[in-house]
Amino acid sequence: MRTRLAIKTHALLERFFPERRLFLRSDNDTRFIRLKSGTQAVAFMGAAGVVSWTIIATAILLMDSIGSGNFREQARREQVTYQQRLNALSSERDARASEAVAAQERFNAALRQISLMQSELLESETRRGELETGIDVIQETLRNTMKERELVGDRLATLEQQVEGGEAVASAGAGSDSTLNILSDALAATAAERDQVVADAQDALVRAAEMQAEIEGMEDKNDRIFRQLEEAMTVSVKPLDKMFKAAGMNPDTILNQVRKGYSGQGGPLTPLSFSTRGSEPTEDTKRANSILGQMDRLNLYRIAAEKAPFASPLKDKFRFTSGFGYRWGRLHAGTDFAAPHGTPIYSTADGVVIHAGWSSGYGRLVKIQHEFGIETRYAHMSKIRVKVGQRVSRGQRVGDMGNTGRSTGTHLHYEVRVGGKPVNPMIYIKAANDVF
Repeated sequence: MRTRLAIKTHALLERFFPERRLFLRSDNDTRFIRLKSGTQAVAFMGAAGVVSWTIIATAILLMDSIGSGNFREQARREQVTYQQRLNALSSERDARASEAVAAQERFNAALRQISLMQSELLESETRRGELETGIDVIQETLRNTMKERELVGDRLATLEQQVEGGEAVASAGAGSDSTLNILSDALAATAAERDQVVADAQDALVRAAEMQAEIEGMEDKNDRIFRQLEEAMTVSVKPLDKMFKAAGMNPDTILNQVRKGYSGQGGPLTPLSFSTRGSEPTEDTKRANSILGQMDRLNLYRIAAEKAPFASPLKDKFRFTSGFGYRWGRLHAGTDFAAPHGTPIYSTADGVVIHAGWSSGYGRLVKIQHEFGIETRYAHMSKIRVKVGQRVSRGQRVGDMGNTGRSTGTHLHYEVRVGGKPVNPMIYIKAANDVF
């Protein structure tokens, strides 16, 4: 069986690969090498395998090259799109910053206008009090004048009776003429006094009517001022309420903490009292005190906003390179801002520096402790410009942007921590952008 199979196989190989001899001739001798059918078949298969492998490998390399080119082109397009998006976000941030500056200026102008309107309101109320006092005096004078008028009328009636009696006894003697003259003179004087009293009363009534009209005009003016102040307070205070709530901070709790540190009283925000008689306050007094309460709340908000990090740590142009959140299973506890090396970095709120030096991973790091249990961190700096224990204000320069610590390029890593726990800094920055 094996012999027949071998014979058939050999015959098949002989058919396709007949035995060949390779002669090698030299000057003195001739030799040959016999190439059997099996040897030729093995060599052919080896050569075919090498050629096949070369073709397949070349095809794979070509396909990989084409695919890599497509991937690079796609990556390039995505990078261009990403850069365009970053540029758009940067432009939007710059526009928001400009709007914030304009809003802050409008806010300051509104505060100045409110202060002027408050002064005008106080002067108006003082004038109104003076007019009311004047009306009281005029009314008292009018009452006294009416009483005097009645007395003069009584005296005039008495004199008229005496004159009539004097005419009846005129024939009694010459002495009655002098008595009649005296009575006539007294009657004329009394009548003149009566006419004067009547004229004074009429003048008092006219003056009282004028003062009443002036008071009504001042009441209308005060009502307009009150409405403008109430609208201004509503427009100013509600966005601040929204800003603190958006940052996860209870406005009433924050304001109570600020009020404890600023508990002195007096000045223009002291509640008004237009009556010294112990009577119930008027509606205008209640409205004025309500507005003053709103102004006091607005002032406390201003103080609280200075103590909380409602600001951006950079004033120059920058772009966001990484946000707050988890990355590959680890929390990125802040927001990264990329800008040129040495870009100034500013404190986002009033506070005290509790760390200024090297920290593993953060590189050159500044930590600032603020009110309400808030802490901010500024990492990877090239230079630190504050010291531990130093008190800083919002907008004060604390360092320069760098590439220290674990960093792949020049940027600022900015963190906000409340009660020791990291929170998204963009909550505070966006909350402030919506108001300022």
